Amino acid sequence: MTTQKARIEEVIDATEVDNAGSASESSGDERHPEASPSAQPSSSTASTSAPKKKKKKKSKAARALAALRPQDTIPQAIVDEVLHKVKTEDGPGARDINEAEVRKALELLKIGDVIKGKAGIGGKNRKEMGEHKFWQTQPVPQLGEGPPLDDGYIEPSKPREEVRQEAYPLPKDFQWCAVDLNDANQLKEVYELLSANYVEDDNAAFRFRYTAEFLEWALKPPGYHPEWHIGVRVSSNKKLVAFISGVPITLRARKNIVRASEINYLCVHKKLRSKRLAPVLIKEVTRQCHLKGVFQALYTAGVVLPTPVSTCRYYHRSLNIPKLVDVKFTYVPRNMTLARMIRSNKLPTVPNLAKTEGGLREMEDKDVKQVAELFSRYMQRFRMIPIMTLEELRHQFLSGKGKGERVPGVWKGRREGQVTWTYVVENLQTKRITDFFSFYTLPSSIIGNLKHGVLEAAYLFYYATDVAFSPGAEGDGRLQARLQELVHDALIVADQAKFDVFNALTLMDNASFLQDLKFGSGDGLLNYYLYNWRTAPLAGVEAASGDPIGRGVGVVML
Repeated sequence: MTTQKARIEEVIDATEVDNAGSASESSGDERHPEASPSAQPSSSTASTSAPKKKKKKKSKAARALAALRPQDTIPQAIVDEVLHKVKTEDGPGARDINEAEVRKALELLKIGDVIKGKAGIGGKNRKEMGEHKFWQTQPVPQLGEGPPLDDGYIEPSKPREEVRQEAYPLPKDFQWCAVDLNDANQLKEVYELLSANYVEDDNAAFRFRYTAEFLEWALKPPGYHPEWHIGVRVSSNKKLVAFISGVPITLRARKNIVRASEINYLCVHKKLRSKRLAPVLIKEVTRQCHLKGVFQALYTAGVVLPTPVSTCRYYHRSLNIPKLVDVKFTYVPRNMTLARMIRSNKLPTVPNLAKTEGGLREMEDKDVKQVAELFSRYMQRFRMIPIMTLEELRHQFLSGKGKGERVPGVWKGRREGQVTWTYVVENLQTKRITDFFSFYTLPSSIIGNLKHGVLEAAYLFYYATDVAFSPGAEGDGRLQARLQELVHDALIVADQAKFDVFNALTLMDNASFLQDLKFGSGDGLLNYYLYNWRTAPLAGVEAASGDPIGRGVGVVML
């Protein structure tokens, strides 16, 4: 029986291999190639230990399986075709295989889950990337490769004169443009394009709602390159119909320091998806990165492409229960009433660290150096992290603070245009910063709901505590307890700022406190990818390479 089950799964797997390049271009963003350091490690090679499967001619089973992809159930046609193929190819020895076994094998493979997208809010909101056929032409680890024998680039960098100098050709009636985000009108064009055409969930109930302030913060860090903000316009009326962006980032990937680009916000107008603009946008932003001497990149997507270096799961902490139930973001469990659900998730109105230690306050410019030192030391715990200058750290944690003053000790409300919230814990005697936490806002439009128009979502950003440096703090639970205190206060601050939900990924040390703080597991997975760089898998939603859950990934992608 075990042999027969293996044979069923082999047939299903072969069928999936036949379809590996058949993903269609769709909405969402694509994230893409990035930069390399001036002194690069040697080229890496992939292990050839994994056996390669022979490509088989696409069968009826393959076509039937492709039809399954948009669905959550296993159609009878799929079961029949796989059963027929197994019996036909294996002859009399396969006669005992029945429909129930085939269906069970299909269900276990969770084929539908593989193509579900990323949820920026609540595990919904799909992000998709270019077709597999396109990615097979790019310097990325390919699906089915074994783990790399060593870390390093896949293709060597080139001198500037050897990089393509001309922009890639676009379809007729379209033209390239560099989007000037310092121009208020062009900035408005970008957030209107994203808000109407970017990430939305499968049921078209939620769509990210970007603001000018958010894009200013996300796309204009110190040292950004205007040439990496790339748009496509209709030649006749100059309407912006596609966009992709890159910003410079310095990564530490295990032991290597890598100059890279962080690729984000690939968006094509819904009516132009058939024009296949996405691969051209990716190639053009890659070209622009190469012209700046950047040959590696970091990007994320909700779908499986060649090949994730890590995968993280979204978790959600409900704050405004009645609203979340109204908009069907969450539901009331069978063994609970709405009133009881509200009571069980209720938070205090004042952060605990402000009451017990008196040192919790908003981060100020004078704190940048101390926070940078704490952040840099704490992040050494993780395998892939950003390396920030003081100016970059100031931008990430303070530039999105918004306009207006806050009265110390008043926790309600938010500033005009506020994007980020960063709080520090200061020892009142020594004036030393011992902890900090941060989160940012990215709301979503609620489509078709007459009562609620916007879902206010907060996202956990970076944090650190000096408790991590105390001998034995992780083993005896002191680190977990301190992180729980910090993020619990972050939830209180977010609740007082009228957020509806607080989201976090299974990266960094998040897994140690999510359950205790009543975060619920979402259905959204976020895959991390490195362009032109090989390294062994990094721990995200699952342990990997000897590291516990989350500890491989220390980069929060916006």
